[in-house]
Amino acid sequence: MARPVVMYGIGATKAGTSWLYRYLAAHPDCYLRSIKELHFFDSHEKGSRDWHLKQFENTGASLGRKIAGGQDGVNGWASLHLAEIGVYSGILREGDETAYLAFLHDGRDKESVVGDITPCYSLLSAKCLAHMAEIAGDARFVYLMRDPVDRLWSHVRMIAKRRSKDGGDIPERAARIFDKALDGQEDHIVERGDYRATLEKLEQALDPEKVFLCTYEELFSDEAVQRLCAFLGIRAMPGQYDSRAHVGIPVPMTAEQIHRAAEFLRPQYDYVASKLGQMPRGWGAAMAGA
Repeated sequence: MARPVVMYGIGATKAGTSWLYRYLAAHPDCYLRSIKELHFFDSHEKGSRDWHLKQFENTGASLGRKIAGGQDGVNGWASLHLAEIGVYSGILREGDETAYLAFLHDGRDKESVVGDITPCYSLLSAKCLAHMAEIAGDARFVYLMRDPVDRLWSHVRMIAKRRSKDGGDIPERAARIFDKALDGQEDHIVERGDYRATLEKLEQALDPEKVFLCTYEELFSDEAVQRLCAFLGIRAMPGQYDSRAHVGIPVPMTAEQIHRAAEFLRPQYDYVASKLGQMPRGWGAAMAGA
């Protein structure tokens, strides 16, 4: 059996990677495990292995309780996911690249693409990205971007929701997190939308023919999906474009927040526009009032 393409989905956070995972996981020419974000490479380069292992442990324990209790909505996928978490946690703990690649392939039949969609990979060094390509054989990288202000605010709301106990204080939490992000105190949020840094590393590390760029605003269309499928060498199949994953609680930005974010992120708009030759379609609404 021919070796498949190894597809790395490297981000950006809140730019459509969950939708991408669901689309490819359902595609007959692709084989993706039930764990979307494997965190193999960032765990070792960034020293976050133990944290991610703890997250897998917590997820597994929660699933185990639901399965044991016969909770409504628990199905065969939950048992599969629990089993795969158990297997993969051992691989992540050992940091064995051969076992990691075998995990991507194990269970594959005739599918021509396997993959790992982990948005944290956008923060990896150029050296690590080049190594990922080298060990995979035919490696192809997918990087999604989103209007910088929209992405930042979506990320802020996601963090606010995670930190809220009952959801009632999300607007106030989002405002505080937003202020801290622009003041450099929540740098993890800003880093995930640093398109310039990621694009420069991709250019340094990889053959440009092995990199697929697309925006969130264009992703949910036959045109973008056909381009993606051609890039991966699989049959073009329509997606469920009206179904979005992890849609956040709708907390609107104030006019002041929009203005501040647009000014703060102006270098990202300018760099992407220069890189692509024009401002991506659907971007820049916030810039008009900045």
